[in-house]
Amino acid sequence: MIGVQTYSQAAGELDHRWHLVDADGIALGRLASAVAQLIRGKHKPTFTPHMDGGDFVVVINAAKVRLTGRKREQKRYFRHSGYMGHERFTPVARARPERVIEHAVFGMLPKSTLSRQRLRHKLRVYAGAEHPHAGQQPAPFDLRKARVAS
Repeated sequence: MIGVQTYSQAAGELDHRWHLVDADGIALGRLASAVAQLIRGKHKPTFTPHMDGGDFVVVINAAKVRLTGRKREQKRYFRHSGYMGHERFTPVARARPERVIEHAVFGMLPKSTLSRQRLRHKLRVYAGAEHPHAGQQPAPFDLRKARVAS
């Protein structure tokens, strides 16, 4: 029986685009899921899991992201220094809004070195509406209208 070969994207065929996502009024989980899929490149028909074919994403208005339920009062971020009794809990209300979105997107990505590189290089988050990436001409990406591949 002759089978169909699986397509695997070559390094020379990678095409990276820039997207501008406005987080104003968007639920944190929905925003993180959509941004993670854009960073991985799952919205493209040429998606290859082991290649970095994802796009660059600029998230603005991170301070206006919507937290559902009582997360603003109850959600806490944990960190530990490595010494006994030195754990620290930071409430989401006191955390920097950029870090809240970065942490949520990190949770949506697979835990691998490629995903950590993607997060570090392809995601830019800003608390306000101003960003220094106008030269890259990011295309507006409306999460309310667009449906990202699942």
